[in-house]
Amino acid sequence: MKTKSLTEEQMQGYRREGYLVVPSFFDPERLQQVDQTIREITRTAMASGDYSKVLEVEPKLVNGEHVPRRIYNPFEQHEVFRSMGADPRLLDCVESLIGSDFAIQHSKLNMKPAKVGSVVDWHQDLAYFPQTNDSLVTTLIYLDDATEQNGCLQVIPRHHHHYFNHTTPDGTFAGMITEKLDDGRFGKPVALEAPAGSVIFMHCITPHSSLPNLSDKARRTLIFEYRASDSFPIYFGPRTVDDEALVKQLRGKPSPVARFGGPPPCIPRMPKDVKSLYHLQETTKAGAAKGGKLVAA
Repeated sequence: MKTKSLTEEQMQGYRREGYLVVPSFFDPERLQQVDQTIREITRTAMASGDYSKVLEVEPKLVNGEHVPRRIYNPFEQHEVFRSMGADPRLLDCVESLIGSDFAIQHSKLNMKPAKVGSVVDWHQDLAYFPQTNDSLVTTLIYLDDATEQNGCLQVIPRHHHHYFNHTTPDGTFAGMITEKLDDGRFGKPVALEAPAGSVIFMHCITPHSSLPNLSDKARRTLIFEYRASDSFPIYFGPRTVDDEALVKQLRGKPSPVARFGGPPPCIPRMPKDVKSLYHLQETTKAGAAKGGKLVAA
């Protein structure tokens, strides 16, 4: 099996920009296996009558039917996803970025259905699950060709060394950046278009978002979050305990000590009954529409 370890140039680019795109990392045969698994899981869940523990649906009906927009914790749900998340070539790249001792923290699969794929507003991943340091990397695997038309990922480069505000004026966690990002102060967003099978390695504090899918085809992304073994969660409520149940060591050994580093994390005051990023962001925007204010002071 050929190695896919990152080159020194790629690692420097990641550290400088806060992300790295590796085109066509996974071959079409592997993607076909994933596609079949997605279809099996969604078909079974939707037919069960209670899909709420397996997946989340778009708020808008399509031809009178619910369509999935996210599969929860795919790494836990099927061997095909576990095989991809623990692929030795992928882990070689992760090791290049965060060291030889690391675990998978969580996983998800965003579906972006044709014509209705939900917006994901600007946010930084580590704002959702504060850690003692920022040695975490998000890998996003494009399962379909990704373009601006179908809502590909977009990032704001070189802003992975500080946090933006993620709170509403009353201090509640908004699940999204509440500062203005469109006035040019932070540079222009970069759309990360890439063919199916490509992998994006993204620093856990890189600001990112995605637009709705306006095309006629779905644009799906399989996401795995990895963290260095000496990065430990900062407790901010029962959600922290629930999230830790999903952590699995993939390489090296667990660390007996916590390392502190990176920008000081904000500790979110979570609203109740948060189901997902989508749900939290939609709740925030709905509240702002009623109150006439979203951007925090």
